[in-house]
Parts: sequence; structure tokens; C-alpha cells
Amino acid sequence: MFPACRYSLQARRCVGALKAVHAEHVAPQVCSTRSSSSTLSRITTHYSVYPRDKDPRWEGVEMERFADEADVVIVGGGPAGLSAAIRLKQLASQHEKELRVCVVEKASQIGAHTLSGACLEPTALSELIPDWKERGAPLNTPVTEDKFSILTEKYRIPVPILPGLPMNNHGNYLVRLGHFVRWLGEQAEELGVELYPGYAASEVLFHEDGSVKGIATNDVGIAKDGSPKDVFERGMELHAKVTLFGEGCHGHLAKQLYKQFNLRGNCEPQTYAIGLKELWVIDEKKWRPGRTEHSVGWPLNRNTYGGSFLYHLNEGEPLVALGFVVGLDYTNPYLSPFREFQRWKHHPSIMSTLEGGNRIAYGARALNEGGFQSIPKLTFPGGMLIGCSPGFMNVPKIKGTHTAMKSGMLAAESAFSKITDENLQSETGPFLPEHVAIQGLDADQLKPAKDCTPIEYPKPDGKISFDLLSSVALSGTNHEHDQPPHLTLKDDSVPVAQNLAIYDGPEQRFCPAGVYEYVPLETGDGMRLQINAQNCVHCKTCDIKDPSQNINWVVPEGSGGPAYNGM
Repeated sequence: MFPACRYSLQARRCVGALKAVHAEHVAPQVCSTRSSSSTLSRITTHYSVYPRDKDPRWEGVEMERFADEADVVIVGGGPAGLSAAIRLKQLASQHEKELRVCVVEKASQIGAHTLSGACLEPTALSELIPDWKERGAPLNTPVTEDKFSILTEKYRIPVPILPGLPMNNHGNYLVRLGHFVRWLGEQAEELGVELYPGYAASEVLFHEDGSVKGIATNDVGIAKDGSPKDVFERGMELHAKVTLFGEGCHGHLAKQLYKQFNLRGNCEPQTYAIGLKELWVIDEKKWRPGRTEHSVGWPLNRNTYGGSFLYHLNEGEPLVALGFVVGLDYTNPYLSPFREFQRWKHHPSIMSTLEGGNRIAYGARALNEGGFQSIPKLTFPGGMLIGCSPGFMNVPKIKGTHTAMKSGMLAAESAFSKITDENLQSETGPFLPEHVAIQGLDADQLKPAKDCTPIEYPKPDGKISFDLLSSVALSGTNHEHDQPPHLTLKDDSVPVAQNLAIYDGPEQRFCPAGVYEYVPLETGDGMRLQINAQNCVHCKTCDIKDPSQNINWVVPEGSGGPAYNGM
């Protein structure tokens, strides 16, 4: 089906690469910005905004796509998607059924786009793979010590964690979630699941009756100006009886499905946070394998939701994972989550652990914070939403991996029943507890810059705190440079006319990778937005927090993005 790839024996036996199509390519140098009379270089050139059927450069280019069939297609090779795949193949074996299950993952390798704390509750894993210890699951660090604190600028106030409270981590494991996901991929492959890393699902396909037919992977070989390159290749269609969408928090295909099927019609708006994380090798004398530390308070003010974690991992070296979470409903456009994270590391109780150590990795990812009341309808004709895409994070526990896995397992059982007519479970009505109404979208919470006080952040010292670009370098992020920016704008004039004019360009600060930058015009006075798409770590924060909701994140060419190693 797809070109040979690292994770699937079946994949290596399938048909080779898609046929390249050659086309002439004429690149215009300037164009008129939409909704503006001024002549500027176009920012957005992506075909999702500028249809190619109206572009003369695409005349004569063959646009037919190859198509293949599967029983179940799963978008996203994370905990939810892989758990669903494993459960499907388990059921097929138990009931002696033939079932073709394909997982499409945009990262170059399974686990390379996975980022979390992570403190794993093993309940779903034990249900899915009871002999996970014998199979060598990388759960090397059982929690031995649990600490929770409130931070002031100079002091740490301990808060007791009592048995039975959500934050009690007895029986849990500190893990490098990317390594755990990679191991899940290996278990799935052993069962016959076809894994296709490096292929980005870009489009939902529909039958004539409106039900989901499957997905299409994105086209590759398109130049930055939107014209076809000599190596242009059309994406491929993958049709299925059931398609499961496990893209992670704020999935771009899930956004399409919400609108298509009105899946968010009876739930509260989802709210989000951004989580930033680093890995450090520290002085062995300070290393306490199994210790978990969580905190709230400084450096955030009382009106800004957030917190931190510091986990001591037993991975053969004195390794700690530390991270900082900022709720994206913050109001001050001058706030920078990245710089708050760097400032937090200078708290005496944190800095004492890091001094003399070496930072080895950095990354960031948005996470769901809305809770049960923000979960949309999960099913629709032809498919289901699973994992962090709809938002199964247990906020009081600050955990979502086990619930993501369980959602994938339940979806697998439901899909198997529909495909094979095996009655595995009775259907029940929804349970809708009382809940607190959410005030609105995170994007609507920013106040105008004139109503807020600029935040003065200290200069990084290069030992404990660091600048943004040197941090992004530790994420392994890379994209094909000559492709249309995947951070698309509905209107190229909005960033300067609204975001910069009213909010002083907040995308410069809420992006944890330096993607957005306001620079002077090459001629004349004024500023323009520059999008450094190569820096993007696929966190989705811009799509969530942009106050004008003008940014639409779409997938770049497959294999692009961060190359996390056990984040």
C-alpha cells in the first residue's frame, strides 16, 4: 500500500512509492493580500486556502489518487490509537476473524511526536496487556515519593497528599512516554497491525450519504509558493469500514468532524493549557529515582492557572523530567509561557536540583483541561473520536494516558462489533453529571494590550534558563523547507491589522518555538508577520489561542516536526 517503512512487515510487502508527476512551475513574486489593497508577499500559499483548480500553474497536473481498503483505519499512533489497534487484533484472534487494521502516523517514527510528563497509571495497560512486565514494557520507575507544594517567590510550602486523593500516585510509574508508545507499536506490529509512520492524514473522505469513508494522506512535492515541484506526488486514499481519529489534543481532522456532524453541540467548549518540558541529566548525588514533585503558584499570578512537575526517572542515568503548564485562558497578551517556564527553574527549590546538570531535550504540547463536560459526542457515521483528541484527560489527577488507552480499547470493541456482528457489549445511554459551565473559548480571553502591564522577564543565564531558539534545537524539529507553510491564515491582513494593533502580537509570545515573528517591511514603514514554519513543534497552541481565530494548523509533509526521544 505505502512505500516500505520501519514499523510494519505488512507495509514492506505492499506496493511501492506513489508515481511522481512532473509539472511546470512558475512562481509569482508578489501578490495582493486578501482583504487588503496593499501589495505584499503572500503569507499563506497552502492549497487548503487557495484551491489549485483555480491556479494556472496546476493545469495539466495529474490529480488522481491511488486508493486502498482496510477494515479499520486509525489516525494517530499514540496511546489511544495503538491501544485500539492492539485490542482489535486481539478480538480478531479470539473470534477467528480476519481483520486488516492500519495506523497512519505523521511522525517519522512511532513516538517521535509524543510528549507528556509522564506519570502513568497502569490500569488500562494491565487490562490490555496483562503480561506487560514480562514483555519488557519500559515502566522502569515506580513512584516511591510524592510531594506537592505551593511556591512563593522564595519559599516552598508543602501540602500533604492523603490516600484516596486524586493526586496520590501510589502504584503509578514515571515513564518516558515516547518510549512507552514505541513499545506499544512493537506489540501492535507483533499482532499484525500495519503501522505507517511518516504519513500525515490531511483530509477526511466521505461517502455520498455523508458518512466517513476514510482518510487521504497529504500531497508532497509542493513548493513554498504553492506550485508543483518536479517531484510532486499525490497523496493516497485509505478507505475503511470504521475510521478512528486519535490525533491528540486539538486534532485538525477532529475540527472538521466537529463541524460536519455538530459533535460539540451539547457540550461545553474545550479549554486548554500549554505544557513545556525539558529533560536534564543531573548530579547523581541529587537524584532520587521515583520521586514526583508537583507545584502551583509562583511565578504565575493568582489569576493565571498553571503548575509544574519534576520527576526523577530511573533510566540508567540520573535523569529528571521537568515541565511547566500554563492555562491558555490567561488574559495578559504579554505573558510568555516559555519564559515563565524558564523563570520557574530559578526558584530555589528547583534550581538546587538542576545546578551542575545538563539539559538534553526540550519540547511543548497543548493539552486538554476542560474535563468531562467538554467531551464532545464521540461517534458519527463511519467513525469515532478517541484519546486526547476529544479530551479524556482526568484533570484532578493530571493524567490522561490511561484514559486515552481505555477510550481506544472501548472504541475497538464497538468497531469490532459493528464490523463482525459479534455482540461484545450492551449499549448504554450517556451519563451526564452536574458540571460547572465554562466561560468560553480560550482565544476570547485575551485583553487588549493597552489594558495590560508588560511583563519584564529576566535574561536567561545559559545554565538554568535558556533562550527560545537554543531550546527548539533540542527538540530535533525539522521540516522540508520548500513547502507551503502549514500554519495557514484565513486572511493574511489580520495579524498586523488586529493581532499586532490590538494585542501587540501575542503569537510571538504564546508560541513555544519561535514560529511567529513580526519584522519590518522591506520597503516603507510598518511591520509584517513572518512565519518560521520549520520551527513548529506541532503543539497546536497557535490554533487555540489566536485571538482572531485566523490561524488554522494543518499537517505539513509527513515525517516533519519534532523528533522527540522519549519525551
